[in-house]
Amino acid sequence: MTTRIGIDLGGTKIEAAVLGDDGAVRARRRVATPRDDYAATLRSIAALVEDLEAEMGSAAVVGVGMPGTISPATGLVKNANSVWLNGHPLAEDLRRLLPRPLRFANDANCFALSEAVDGAAAGAGAVFGVIVGTGTGGGVVVHGRIWTGPNAIAGEFGHNPLPWPNLDEGPGPQCYCGQTGCIETYLSGPGLSRDHERTTGQSLDAAGIAVRAASGDVAAEATLRRYEDRMARALASVVNVLDPDVVVLGGGLSNLSRLYVTVPRLWTRYVFSDRVDTRLVSPRHGDSSGVRGAAWLWPPGS
Repeated sequence: MTTRIGIDLGGTKIEAAVLGDDGAVRARRRVATPRDDYAATLRSIAALVEDLEAEMGSAAVVGVGMPGTISPATGLVKNANSVWLNGHPLAEDLRRLLPRPLRFANDANCFALSEAVDGAAAGAGAVFGVIVGTGTGGGVVVHGRIWTGPNAIAGEFGHNPLPWPNLDEGPGPQCYCGQTGCIETYLSGPGLSRDHERTTGQSLDAAGIAVRAASGDVAAEATLRRYEDRMARALASVVNVLDPDVVVLGGGLSNLSRLYVTVPRLWTRYVFSDRVDTRLVSPRHGDSSGVRGAAWLWPPGS
């Protein structure tokens, strides 16, 4: 059996795992990401792979899930919110440090692949995976395969403008990508916190807002209702274009259980159909989906 290692390169941690053909995790490691240090990030990935190979007793094939993507035009990282990766030849540099078979994919694509292979969307024809956490990303999997597109940006709905904006929503917050009013600036955890502070003057993270709302805080409840409507609009625009069987939420905000009831009720107003059969589901593998999806870049028999 081929040793298959997945790497989840995140902004705060790098996780590595060995995944068997049956989907079982054989071994796992996690280290803090050396923020703002590209060379140290490469060394950390290499060390994790070498450590797991030593434990398994064999060389491995490696899949890397990463923020942003590798530009088909230049071979350089683009669009990463871990901005110290941008403009660097990550694939080329990592292959020099790790002369092994390597495959790379956007982290949201890896999340979607994990949930499509053996997660909450297993067996679905078309899956849209959404990460709502520090940022907002999306990935598309069709019949078990990631669809990246010629520009390697398929699924990046977070950098479209918020659709059907209300009068008080424009031009919208500034996004790190250089635009204003991106979906990410509303649906990310920091975006939710910023919206709450704008309307209440209170600085709370997403979890704190949820706790306040559950205890009857009127202002926190209003913040979450605005968030749910914005998510419904954003995902309705995806359904109108892709018409996926399943939308899977991941990231910290996917833990808000009310989203799975409220958002599908709200999105029917915006979807161009007499009814909406797309399912909105929580992830089966949770925080492990990124590293699992990276490993599944090497499916059995590949």
